[in-house]
Amino acid sequence: MNESNKSISEVLAEFAITLRYEDIPEAVIYRAKLHILDAFGIALASTKQTYSKKTLSGILDIGGKGDYPIIGSNVGLPYRESALMNGFLIHSLDFDDTHVAGVIHSTASALPSVLSAARRHSVDGKKALSAYIAAIECSSRIGMAAKGGFHKKGFHPTGLIGAFGSTIAAGCLASLSVKELIQAQGTVYSMASGNLEFLKEGAWTKRMHPGWASVCGLTAVSMCKHGFEGVLSPYEGRYGVYNTCSSEDIEVDIGLVTKGLGKEWEMLSVGVKPYPACHLTHSCIDATRKLFNKHSLSLEDVKKVVARVAEDSLPVVGEPLSAKRRPSSGYEAQFSLPYLVASAIVRDRFTLADLEKSSYTEPQVISICDKVFCEPMEGSLYPKYFSGEIEVTTKNNEVFIQREEINRGADVTPLEPQEIISKFEDNASLVLSKENYEAAINAVLNIDDICKFTNIIDYFKCEGHL
Repeated sequence: MNESNKSISEVLAEFAITLRYEDIPEAVIYRAKLHILDAFGIALASTKQTYSKKTLSGILDIGGKGDYPIIGSNVGLPYRESALMNGFLIHSLDFDDTHVAGVIHSTASALPSVLSAARRHSVDGKKALSAYIAAIECSSRIGMAAKGGFHKKGFHPTGLIGAFGSTIAAGCLASLSVKELIQAQGTVYSMASGNLEFLKEGAWTKRMHPGWASVCGLTAVSMCKHGFEGVLSPYEGRYGVYNTCSSEDIEVDIGLVTKGLGKEWEMLSVGVKPYPACHLTHSCIDATRKLFNKHSLSLEDVKKVVARVAEDSLPVVGEPLSAKRRPSSGYEAQFSLPYLVASAIVRDRFTLADLEKSSYTEPQVISICDKVFCEPMEGSLYPKYFSGEIEVTTKNNEVFIQREEINRGADVTPLEPQEIISKFEDNASLVLSKENYEAAINAVLNIDDICKFTNIIDYFKCEGHL
């Protein structure tokens, strides 16, 4: 319980239901628009992937076509299935935003719920934005309180915790009462899921987690709108999410869930990714690029590279080392610290093009991968930030070290608005004409003027991909 002796679900429900567009600072509104734009761009790029086409085929086999639109497609799906597919598209390239302290891809689970529920309830842009921001504020804090404990236990917080944010967003748009939204949070807890087993084999399951979180949120809201009763303590209860799903090795700070709610805005702490790779690796990518450019090193100079990240991050991106040095898919490549560092050395970059088989099997890159070792980083700021350190030993036995304590894109090192817009343009240009994606940018940055929020998706339709 918090200081007011209200349950966490009650505090979150009251905050979300009473939140008005006018209550939200202008900077938060603007940042939310940029994050939505970023998500749309990533989803468009995802439509080109074979796995996206196969996923859509599977979803169509379940429920057939429907009236709810899919980003980057002229195909519509039923209510919940559209959220599943949109979440998949936003998250599938692992290029979507991350609330670092919560270790959660915030938008990927919140926005699909908003898109579906906003259409069902015919809400305007201001109401949709408010619901989206409410979801970000709540899910980020729920994740933050675990201090990385969900991840360490083997859960993927985007699926697990994203389900609560999705519920809150959908509940706001469905005009639930506070009591109903309390019940909905307690109901969705029985559906929330998402595990890290995909890391072993590069399975596609992680891509589904945020969309499934949205499906669960939409389901819980509809059920509780009609009187369904859920548990009242899904967070702090004896078998609540913290006692059941968080690592026993990490002390949960449950007070963080409600601390500063409505006054301090976590939306401003959600980082936009500069690289399409696991966020835990980004500081190492940047450190590598800086080190090699600063000292004018080339790949021919390299004798040994040590890449360091937080100890809790190593099982995700650095182990087992032999497998990480030989990614067998683009997905495995995104979670391979040796490959990401090698790519930065060889190409001074990491882009979507570097997820192609021709890139991660390139002989020069493989030769560098074999020289990369992974170690825990002393003094890492994880989970507040995704710190990284690179140590290079040259063939002349010179040693160079570059340390990045705060990942680029974090709250104190945010990407500039134009950088986010440029990222959108790069992604959107893969499937849209310049005229169309420029119109889309204008539409998203003026969402609050749109009478029906789901009209926004019309700017992202295209032929020939999905």
